[in-house]
Amino acid sequence: MTRSDLVNQLAERFGQLTHRDTEFAVKTILDAMSDALARGHRIEIRGFGSFSINRRPPRIGRNPRSGEQVVIPEKLVPHFKPGKALREAVDARTPPEPDAEAAAQDAARQEAAA
Repeated sequence: MTRSDLVNQLAERFGQLTHRDTEFAVKTILDAMSDALARGHRIEIRGFGSFSINRRPPRIGRNPRSGEQVVIPEKLVPHFKPGKALREAVDARTPPEPDAEAAAQDAARQEAAA
């Protein structure tokens, strides 16, 4: 799901809001979350998950062309930990249906075998 998909889905669900209002709301929420993480704060949305900042220590890497060792500096990276409700919802979903092409190939194999 992209940002545009999210805006469109929310605009459809809440008919009293215009598309522009929905777009503004999504932008405001994402900006607030980004600002909080940039300031080093933790974000917790119960049932969904939490966002935090993890420190990635410096390490030695290699230049793939020359094989030369390169020092990769320390950096801070955002981290998402899904909540229990989200993990259970994802785990409970049914397996995806095969696409139409795969289904057609399976049907052809079954006919050929019969």
